[in-house]
Amino acid sequence: MMTAATALNTPTPRQMGMTLRDAMAMRGACSVSLIDRRTGAIARRNGAALIAYSHSPAETAAQLLAGRDPAIWEARIAPLEGRRP
Repeated sequence: MMTAATALNTPTPRQMGMTLRDAMAMRGACSVSLIDRRTGAIARRNGAALIAYSHSPAETAAQLLAGRDPAIWEARIAPLEGRRP
């Protein structure tokens, strides 16, 4: 299945569950979770939740979503507590 993507063939911010403005505004340490849209649950690998921590969350989200059906998967980005503005 083909999906809307940037020139680098990465998912768009909309596929990552956010607006372009939100994606561009995210700076600092964030957690990025892969979410199953059908259940709302975080994806698991060998029983452990699939969560990545990154200073470039939009890129990390794009990597997690690469090759996945956007109708089923989304990436949720959340700033980590105590981060500096």
